[in-house]
Amino acid sequence: MAKIYYDKDANLDLLKGKTVGIIGFGSQGHAHAQNLRDSGCQVIVAELPGTEVWKAAKKADFEVATAAEVAKKADIIVMLAPDTVQPRIYRESIEKEMARGKTLIFAHGFSIHFSQIVPPVDVDVSMIAPKCPGHILRRLYTEGSGPPALVAIYQDASGKAKDTALAYAKGIGCARAGVLETTFAEETETDLFGEQTVLCGGVSSLIKAGFETLIEAGYQPEIAYFEVCHELKLIVDLIYQGGLSYMRYSVSDTAEYGDYTRGPRVIDDLVREEMEQILAEIQNGSFATEWILENQAGRPSFNAVRRMEAEHPIEVVGKKLRDMMPWLKG
Repeated sequence: MAKIYYDKDANLDLLKGKTVGIIGFGSQGHAHAQNLRDSGCQVIVAELPGTEVWKAAKKADFEVATAAEVAKKADIIVMLAPDTVQPRIYRESIEKEMARGKTLIFAHGFSIHFSQIVPPVDVDVSMIAPKCPGHILRRLYTEGSGPPALVAIYQDASGKAKDTALAYAKGIGCARAGVLETTFAEETETDLFGEQTVLCGGVSSLIKAGFETLIEAGYQPEIAYFEVCHELKLIVDLIYQGGLSYMRYSVSDTAEYGDYTRGPRVIDDLVREEMEQILAEIQNGSFATEWILENQAGRPSFNAVRRMEAEHPIEVVGKKLRDMMPWLKG
């Protein structure tokens, strides 16, 4: 079982007198920066001058500068830019400022685990990964609570890397809920696996397969959309609230029986074998290499598939139906 830390295990005073540099004011960055400031920390933000996010950070009354300027001033540098641009930002703007005694914090382990960023040996390297999007992290903090997070230590040059990381977790509000101890390897590999096989890739492919099966059998696309896509939120919300057992308690006995008897026929041993192969590709680095090369080439395959998926019939039908439900835009 994972070890879990809470507010009582973290000392926010460890961040006093230190400057925290947030690299990127996007989805996670804006929440980390505001929560830390509200917790009494000194925060500066790095963004590209003149961009909309630069203007947003200025509007939020932060000191905003280039990544190089922030890296020079900051004692704790937090990499919250997208994975695909982190190596370039680090190489061009941060690496030369990584002096002994500084701390480098990540919210995801990809760049470190797959050696896209290789920090000097005399700095602390850690991870605090909130288990929610940034806007929820911010909202929960303002409501006096917070989401769980993961903590991992990659490099402990000072002997206090975990203490500093837990102080940071407390500063953004995650220690209120609990911070689970992991490693960079475990967080990165399980995160990629979850995205690819269940949360994004698995669910998207399952929805499309169900939709296409009903359409090919002669059913109306609007009815198919409701049955295999629209109602998914209801089921996921029930699972989120109380696990599989609560979902099964909440649906009809007919649905529950179909769950037990037909679900394993869809997600069968062949699917499990493919999941194992996908996990192996994550573990041996072949997926990371593929994605890194795809980005270096200008994302030709990624962009082509994105265009094709946007034109799938389920997207066309879904847009029409969602336009009938204005409350979804609230």
